[in-house]
Amino acid sequence: MTLRICVFIEPHRGADHDDQLRFAQRAEACGFEGFFRADHYQTMGADPGLPGPTDAWLTLAALARETSHIRLGTLVTPVTFRLPGPLALMVAQVDRMSGGRVELGLGAGWYEREHISYGIPFPAASERFDRLEEQLSVITGLWRTPVGETFSHRGNHYRLLDAPALPKPVQVPGPPIIVGGRGPKRTPELAARYADEFNMPFKSVTETARAYRRVTEASARTGRADTGRPPLVLSAGVVVAIGRTPADARRRAAPLHTESALPPEDPLIGSPSQLVDRLGEFTAIGASRIHLRLTDFTDLDHLELIAGEVLPQLGT
Repeated sequence: MTLRICVFIEPHRGADHDDQLRFAQRAEACGFEGFFRADHYQTMGADPGLPGPTDAWLTLAALARETSHIRLGTLVTPVTFRLPGPLALMVAQVDRMSGGRVELGLGAGWYEREHISYGIPFPAASERFDRLEEQLSVITGLWRTPVGETFSHRGNHYRLLDAPALPKPVQVPGPPIIVGGRGPKRTPELAARYADEFNMPFKSVTETARAYRRVTEASARTGRADTGRPPLVLSAGVVVAIGRTPADARRRAAPLHTESALPPEDPLIGSPSQLVDRLGEFTAIGASRIHLRLTDFTDLDHLELIAGEVLPQLGT
């Protein structure tokens, strides 16, 4: 199995648009399949993340015009940030701007602090998951509505009446949707019903394998195969800090040791060969796509090291 490798960054830690543009263009030149970014408005630790956050979809729209073939998307957009109708329009527009290279990662949202800071409502987890389910239904419904017809939805949280469901994305029936996370119940069910890819972010191979089993079982329960849809792409997020020497790897890993509100992660700190071995372990449990989280978006040498010494060993 050829393993598809994307890069993932967290611009809320302190990256302006020029930083992201340089990183995305270099990732494209190095042969990575995709450039994905977080959708957050605030850092998780004491560092303020100067110069401040950048909006994910505004940034991806700009990157769509400054790149040519790398795929672009979010991991993940919280449903609390945007209404589903405008979000479907926004993603479809960026898909057209990119020539059909966009993917939408969608999640329930989890970081309450950024909501409080910017005046964004943050309901209880059960309501956020209800909203996630409705947003998935609305967004896919809008994209799949034939030109000339309208789309309506009457739910507990969102109501749309005779929406023209335009513009249409380039990709048919719509940009790939990614649903992921550690949740053992609703997340696998929603991924099985609506997503094209299930992503387990930044956990051990063992924990990731358990999540894959849950989503595979959910796919069977929901009759996904009976609908004619292809099996879910299984992907993993891997935090990476590798170097040509142990000192280089430790330097790149230093930001991983700062205090943060993020859940515990399982980073790979070491050599290129160690990363190849870890990716082989993910392949063995069914992963066909990996999102490598790189902490320093000014460290283009990190990208080039992975491209030069890791990608050639993966069949990419």
